[in-house]
Formats: sequence, C-alpha cells, structure tokens
Amino acid sequence: MRQYSADLTPPWKKPKPVPEVAADAGLVVEELSTGFCGAVIRCEKTAQGPTVTLEDRFGKHRVFPMEPRGFLLEGRPVTLVRPSRAAAPVRPSRTASGSVAVPGARARVARAGRIYVEGRHDAELVERVWGDDLRIEGVVVEYLEGVDDLPAIVAEFAPGPDARLGVLVDHLVPGSKESRIAAQVTSAHALVVGHPYIDVWEAVKPSSVGIPAWPRVPRGQDWKTGVCEALGWPPNTGAAWQRILNSVHSYKDLEPPLLGRVEELIDFVTLP
Repeated sequence: MRQYSADLTPPWKKPKPVPEVAADAGLVVEELSTGFCGAVIRCEKTAQGPTVTLEDRFGKHRVFPMEPRGFLLEGRPVTLVRPSRAAAPVRPSRTASGSVAVPGARARVARAGRIYVEGRHDAELVERVWGDDLRIEGVVVEYLEGVDDLPAIVAEFAPGPDARLGVLVDHLVPGSKESRIAAQVTSAHALVVGHPYIDVWEAVKPSSVGIPAWPRVPRGQDWKTGVCEALGWPPNTGAAWQRILNSVHSYKDLEPPLLGRVEELIDFVTLP
C-alpha cells in the first residue's frame, strides 16, 4: 500500500528556515522583543541556557537569552549561536561622537523618522561627528535652508509614533525670531531644540580652529562675511567653512550646548 505523508501544509505556508549566526564579538544585532541594538560583547553558558551580552552606542549593556529567531541582523531574523571558540570580551574604540564604535557594522535601513537641521554646514558638521552613530541607528539628516516655514514643513512631514521628527535650530534663545517659530510646532511626535549660537560655526571651539575667540560682528552685517574680515581670512565663506570643518575631529572640538542637543535629537527619533 502506498504511504502518504501526514503533512499536508503547502510549501508556501511553511515557515522559512532562519539562519544560525555565530555571535562573534563586534557583531551588531537587534533584539527582537525590545528593539535594543548593540554589538556582541560576550557569550556565556548559564543554567537557563546560553546568553549574549550586547553593548549599545552609549556603552549600556544588556543580557539576552539566545533564543531561536530572537534577533535581527540587517533587518532579517536570525538565531544566534555561540561561536566555536569563546571570544574574549572586547573593548570597542570610540566614534567621533564618543560613543562605542562597532567595527564592520553596516548601515541600518533608514527609519521613517528624520532629523532636520537649518543648513548644509549644520548637516556636514553633524555628519562629521555623529555620522557613524546615525548610520547604525538608521537616522537620516536633512537640511532646510532656514526655518522660516518650519511649522508648515513639520505639518507636511506629519510626524507620528513610528516617524518622529527632530529639528535643530540655530540661535534658539528667548525672544529670537527662531524661538517664536519653534513655539508654533506643537506635535507630540516632533521635537525642536537649538543652540544659542548665531551660526553653527560658533559651535566649534575657537581653540580647535586656532583662533582666540569668535569675533563679534556688527548688527546688520552678514555674520559669516564679518567673521572672515575680522579674522583676516579671504572673503570666501565656503573656503572658510572647509577650514573650520577640517579642524573638527571629534566631539571634543565642539561646544557642549550643541553636543547635548544633537544627542537629545538622536535619542528622540530612535525611541522604540
């Protein structure tokens, strides 16, 4: 008598096999249930089963059981398994922002959320210091060429729980035009923060640029042009900016008010 298989499930309905990946030190994964993303620090064998310790970009450690289909690698489910040889704990180096570096990490698929900055120089400075972190987190930075139309821009973006919007504004001080514009943004899923400097140039420490201080420019004069004149630089603001940008090597070259605001925005748009 011919024998028939008891499994009548069509092949297209059967779950696809999930690959097993060795949890080598430095591998960047995302824990599926919590969304915690970090680099593998160590694997351990416990009475409850094997565990893996992850370290995120802020240096925070979390321990997770190595359950089947429990992690995402580049957006795809995987099952982590212990490496063939126990790897020694690693001490990753730091990125330009001071966060934990993840060697060999690939860029994460871009989130729906965004960070907007005022201009191209702002975007280039953020990229110089936080670029590695932003790629791991899947955060895209775009520049607006000014914030005069910020309320309409935010409304058009339509931020939501899964698409948060962070905005970095220059010269956000009480009584300024920028502060009045920022106050018009009321979405719970949009965060507008700013630094006190007239232009992001000032957020670079004078000592890093090799000048004693940023000069005071008379009211009514173009600030960047006035800075070049006062410092005896050629009247080319593009060349001046490259000179400034090239002096920035890490977060240590930036003023704390800018550092805190950018970190705040990254945290906001990456909240699970």
